[in-house]
Amino acid sequence: MVEKIADGFKNEKAIILPYNIRAYLKENNVTRNLHVTHIGYYPDAKYHFRERKSGANQNILILCEKGKGWIIHNNEKSYLERNQVYILPANETHAYGADNKDPWSIYWVHFLGEDVELFSSIIGRRVDTYDSDSSRYGDRFQLFEEIYQNLEMGYSPENLEYTSFCLSYFLASIKYLSQFREIKSVKEMDVVQRSILFMKNNLENKIELEDIAQHVGYSASHFGNLFQKKTSYTPMEYYQQLKIQRACSYLQFSDLKIKEIAYRLGYFDPFHFSKTFKKETNLTPKEYRSKYNP
Repeated sequence: MVEKIADGFKNEKAIILPYNIRAYLKENNVTRNLHVTHIGYYPDAKYHFRERKSGANQNILILCEKGKGWIIHNNEKSYLERNQVYILPANETHAYGADNKDPWSIYWVHFLGEDVELFSSIIGRRVDTYDSDSSRYGDRFQLFEEIYQNLEMGYSPENLEYTSFCLSYFLASIKYLSQFREIKSVKEMDVVQRSILFMKNNLENKIELEDIAQHVGYSASHFGNLFQKKTSYTPMEYYQQLKIQRACSYLQFSDLKIKEIAYRLGYFDPFHFSKTFKKETNLTPKEYRSKYNP
């Protein structure tokens, strides 16, 4: 019979927050949104096994660093390997364990909060943070270490609030995988990313949809559909937003007159510029400058 153990692995580390701290976390204006209750790391967790027929009181994130393991949830068995994640929902029957031949090393976090629902799309299923040149695995593991080390230093409000923000970022790095990797994905920019860069480089030039589509090598109609599917905006709506963003910068950080800003960004009718600006920001250019650069 194969041995089964819940913890006690060489070089493991774990922090379980006291109940009085957990009560505080539920009341604090920052931490009540999202907070850690347990956190740990099990390296080479041979014979690791846990079963909870009534589930846990918290959501449980398991990130496999290396090796293999499995998770049973919703009467389905999923296998976890390197750089795969599974988040078990609170209060749902589950079991998990390490592979007998190649036991996993896992980072794990129990968490709660009013904002858990924001991450529902990655809860209750396996998520693969697949390999690429821009994976940023080290950055994600560093986030875990920041949470762990701050909690290890004690439960001051500042430590607890900081770890709450780190946890949110940690979960976002999984949910918004491509955005998390954006900082290192210049070599792999897709059509939409390349088109946005083209727009940003031509905010003070007059360009049309056909110009943007031609730049990325697509027909205008095909590119427009692709862009809107990914961003929820048409290319020209997005271009308009970028122009207003640039206008905001000019209003706040330059001495250019509003009329000059309008002309610079291709609005040859200052009234039209003001109308468009207010539609996007709920402020006229004059009101914006007065509010943010008094």
